[in-house]
Amino acid sequence: MKIDMLNKILLDKYSEFLATIDIEIDGSRPWDIKVYNPDLYKNILFNGTLGFGESYMKGWFDCDRLDLFFEKILRSGIYNEIGGVPLFFGKMKSKLRNLQSISRAFQVAERHYDIGNDLFSLMLDKTMMYTCGYWTKDVSTLEESQLAKLDLVAKKLDLKPGMKVLDIGCGWGGAAKHFANNYGVTVVGITISKEQIEYAKQNSGNMDVEFRLMDYRDLDEKFDAIYSIGMFEAVGYKNYKEFFEVVRSCLNEEGAFLLHTIGGNESTTNTDPWIEKYIFPNGMMPSAEQIAKSSEGIFIFDDWHNIGPHYDKTLMCWYDNFVNNYEKLKEQYDNEFYRMWTYWLLSSAANFRTRSLQLWQVLFSIEGSKRPIQTYR
Repeated sequence: MKIDMLNKILLDKYSEFLATIDIEIDGSRPWDIKVYNPDLYKNILFNGTLGFGESYMKGWFDCDRLDLFFEKILRSGIYNEIGGVPLFFGKMKSKLRNLQSISRAFQVAERHYDIGNDLFSLMLDKTMMYTCGYWTKDVSTLEESQLAKLDLVAKKLDLKPGMKVLDIGCGWGGAAKHFANNYGVTVVGITISKEQIEYAKQNSGNMDVEFRLMDYRDLDEKFDAIYSIGMFEAVGYKNYKEFFEVVRSCLNEEGAFLLHTIGGNESTTNTDPWIEKYIFPNGMMPSAEQIAKSSEGIFIFDDWHNIGPHYDKTLMCWYDNFVNNYEKLKEQYDNEFYRMWTYWLLSSAANFRTRSLQLWQVLFSIEGSKRPIQTYR
C-alpha cells in the first residue's frame, strides 16, 4: 500500500494518540480499526468528523465493533475537538440563518423520515416508535420498552377518558393510537412527513385519532394535554421560545405538556457536520440551559427525568434489526447506505453509553395551575 509523506506523518500522530486510549490501527481487537485507504488520515485532517464518517461509508476503514471504538473516543473527550472546517462553517451558517424556518422545516422529513417505510418497519418494532424505549426491570423486548415509555408518558400527563390531546411530531402514529385505544382520549397528531402521515392513517379508521401534515407554528386550537416525543431536536435554537409559546397558546389552563427530547451537555447552535449532511439536516440537540431559558415565563417545571442510558439499548436493538433484515432491503438501499446507517446507529449508541448525549422527559404546567404534579419512575 503506497502512502504519501503527509499521510505517513499523520499515521504516526494518530497511532500515537489512539494508543493512549487503547485503540490500535490495524489491530486485532473488536474496537481496533483496519485501514484500507491511507487517504483516511488526510480526510480527517481537512474534514474532521465529516471526513471520518464519509471514509467509513466509502469503505476506507473497518471496525468489528464500531460502538466500542466510539465509546473509547468519546470517553477521551477528543471527538468534539476534531470537527474541522465543516464544523466551523456549520456554526457560521447557524448564526446567520434560521435553519429551521417554516420554509426549511420539511427538509428533515424529506431526507430522513421519508426515505422509506419499509426500512423503518423492519428496523423498529410494531409500535413504530422511533425514540428511546424505557427498559424497566419487567421489560425484555424492544416493543415492551416502547409500550412502557408510552405508559410512562400517559401517567405523567394523567390522561383520562374524554381528554383532547395533541401529539406534536406524531411520527407513524404509534403513540396517538396507543393513547386513544388504552386511555380513551382523542388525539390530534401532526407531522411534517408525508410518509409518516400515510402510514399513520392506515388502520386508524375506528380510532379516535386524527393525523395532519402541518408545521407546529400553524397550530391554533386548545387541548387538555400536549406531548412531543422526539421532535424538539428539529426545532432549532432560534425557534425554541416560539415553540414553547405555541404550545402554551394551545394548552388549557389545567393541562400539562411533556417534552421528550435528546439533550446535549453544553449549549450549541449547530450539530455534527456528518449528522447534518447525511442523517438529520438542520437538526440540533438542546441543552438544559436552552430549554430552561426558552420556557421561562411561559411554563413552570413539574419534573425533569433523564432516561438517556435507555437509548443505548434501544439503538443496539435497532442496529440488530437493521442488520438482520438488510437482505430484504438491499435492492432499495445500497452498501454505502448500509455503512452510513450502521455508522449512525452505533456511534449514537456510544454517545448515550458515555452520557455525551442525554434523553430527557420534561414535564411542564402553567403557573397557578391546580393540577397535581405527576412524577413516575
